[in-house]
Amino acid sequence: HRINLISRKDIEHFYERHVLHSLVIAKFIQFNKGAHVIDVGTGGGFPGIPLAIIFPQVSFTLVDSITKKIKVVDDIIQKLGLQNVETLNMRAEDIKIKTDYIISRATAPLTELINWTKHTLQTGQAGSMPDGWITLKGGDLGEELKPFEKQVVIEPISRYFSELFFETKKIVYLPYKRQ
Repeated sequence: HRINLISRKDIEHFYERHVLHSLVIAKFIQFNKGAHVIDVGTGGGFPGIPLAIIFPQVSFTLVDSITKKIKVVDDIIQKLGLQNVETLNMRAEDIKIKTDYIISRATAPLTELINWTKHTLQTGQAGSMPDGWITLKGGDLGEELKPFEKQVVIEPISRYFSELFFETKKIVYLPYKRQ
């Protein structure tokens, strides 16, 4: 049986709205060889799979609580022959492994994402920026980001890609500081 992870109306924009949107992270940050990245709420494997292809020397763990999504992602990973990707079928708060970066695309408000995942992050710098959260978000982020205004970096994706779709989309980066 087939599982549609991407809506029909979105399929014609697949490259732009899923692949390019994921790859903008590689324009924003470079991960060092040996770094580890967890993609929380990976859904159909975005942004994790495109980034794993671009960074073959980096280990990626793609996490989703929905079993059928992880099964599809496992199939994609196998078909692409990716050696640097593993999946976990669990909730973010149950992740037991340590990581350098958490990436996420429109999964949850930043406060929630931090609460679910801060136990997994290490302090250090396994890339061109200190370890932390790199999220892809859209819309008005004023209220959501208010608690982090001093630490958060907000990068408009329109700096990198001119397509109309990206006009309101942003990369939101928060370095991890152990409290």
